[in-house]
Amino acid sequence: VILSAARLTAEETTPRYSEHQNLLYFLDKAGKKQAVKTVSDWEIRKQHILDNMQTVMGPLPRPSTPVPLAVETLEEKQVGSLTRRLIAYHTDSVDRKVRAYLFLAKTTEGKVPAILCLHQTTRIGKGEPAGLSPRKNLHYALHLAKRGYVTLAPDYPSFGDDDFDFDPKHGYQSGTMKAIYDNIRSVDLLQTLQEVDGERIGCIGHSLGGHNTMFTAVFEPRIKVMVSSCGFTRFHKYYNGKLAGWTSKRYMPLIATRYKNDPNQVPFDFTEIVGTFAPRAFLASSPVRDGNFEISGVKDVIAQAKPIYELYGKADNLQANYPNCGHDFPPDARSVAYKFFDQHLNHTPTSIADFGLRIAE
Repeated sequence: VILSAARLTAEETTPRYSEHQNLLYFLDKAGKKQAVKTVSDWEIRKQHILDNMQTVMGPLPRPSTPVPLAVETLEEKQVGSLTRRLIAYHTDSVDRKVRAYLFLAKTTEGKVPAILCLHQTTRIGKGEPAGLSPRKNLHYALHLAKRGYVTLAPDYPSFGDDDFDFDPKHGYQSGTMKAIYDNIRSVDLLQTLQEVDGERIGCIGHSLGGHNTMFTAVFEPRIKVMVSSCGFTRFHKYYNGKLAGWTSKRYMPLIATRYKNDPNQVPFDFTEIVGTFAPRAFLASSPVRDGNFEISGVKDVIAQAKPIYELYGKADNLQANYPNCGHDFPPDARSVAYKFFDQHLNHTPTSIADFGLRIAE
């Protein structure tokens, strides 16, 4: 693994914030509060957020020369009018490849937008968004490909065909950062495809894929539009502030070992994450009966991040939808999400087959 050069840890150089819900100030070099009144002011706070996230997740790899992708096609099948390829590519090591399903239309006129499709916690991994599981509500890589997007659905480390073991010898402090870097290289791959307009790239995910989308987009500005389904709530409202669910080796073990599963000690929260997206388009699809991610915590995040979008004059780019269901992504919620991509990626869908109700699976 090629990681960033040795440097002072962010803990030694970055101010710690106790008020993660209040984005309208930054701490200066003397530790004093300064009001966020301009985009330039916000950029100072934003950099502090990125640094503080890396104290928990570990440093983002920044190799001077990334490992060549060396994309390999392992299988190709026709799925209706689409071509579905099982591909493999390097991200950070010449000894390991990520596997993903890539959907392409049979014929395209000009370049089209692409969407990175990240799966939930499921043993089948990439196969679920690709349409290879019984849960049709989560076949969003297939659905969006039918609408004319190029879609790519990779495995999260340790799911699907991925056997990543999270051993620290690989150079990662967290599974979260490993997934972020794999996803960044997946964006690299999408930008190499002749069918793809590299300036129109989105990302979507449900549950694990929902917050994986968000974590990745913080560090990857080439992702212009994000949809998170059932992906987050404020740490203080995640099972009443009990953060053990975030601490497995697939996520961020330091939340337990360094920050004692205490939301008051963790140096970032989702309000700050959403603030970093501004002015890019972000939609939270957060059901009112989601047993994993409490809805009032989502509403807190959206309300407190809105002023940052207003600084950019892009308040409408931050949206939330609250479907009346549990931890799921049903047709009405997908309808809102897919139209959000169409609008913000400037795409006219080639099919509007009703978001799964009439799509031939």
